[in-house]
Amino acid sequence: MNAAVSASPFAGKTIVLGVTGSIAAYKAADLASKLTQLGASVRAVLTEGAKKFIAPLTFQAVTHQPVAHELWSEDDPAQIAHVNLADRADLLLVAPASASILAQFAHGLAPDFLTALYLVNRAPVLLAPAMNGKMWLHAATQANVATLRARGHVFIGPEAGMQACGYEGVGRLWPVEGIVAEAERLLAVSGNTQVVRCLP
Repeated sequence: MNAAVSASPFAGKTIVLGVTGSIAAYKAADLASKLTQLGASVRAVLTEGAKKFIAPLTFQAVTHQPVAHELWSEDDPAQIAHVNLADRADLLLVAPASASILAQFAHGLAPDFLTALYLVNRAPVLLAPAMNGKMWLHAATQANVATLRARGHVFIGPEAGMQACGYEGVGRLWPVEGIVAEAERLLAVSGNTQVVRCLP
């Protein structure tokens, strides 16, 4: 590890990167790559929806780490994979975070690896939503966001602009550089899960 990386606030940190079913999932590969280059150990967790947009192998290639996407696939019978990974996390970052994952987190549902990991995670949580603007503004989604904010989770975005569906509005994934900066800030507060800072 070179001096610049060893001095990085990401050095020696484990970031669990949740990737969900959104066209913005391709940007998560760039995010994973940048965090890895900064010295973080990035462990990607893909939902079934995410795998419709991007392959697990992409994240394995850019992070040099195994990728989790099957809840019932246990490589080590002595450990429960989602519990073990949650215990190692310094930050749980979900980018893109779909409306579905926000709802599952808010209501404590655990049908897959990422949602099960969320329930045992005690590290700070950073959520970067990406979805159709009408979905983001729906009362159900906003209620779920309010629930998650009340738990101390940090939201970054979404931003306004043209979306893949052809609509223009608020729903685009926040720029990768901004997500990296907010992840750095959260790591700097050393696991304080009560910090609340909601960016636009």
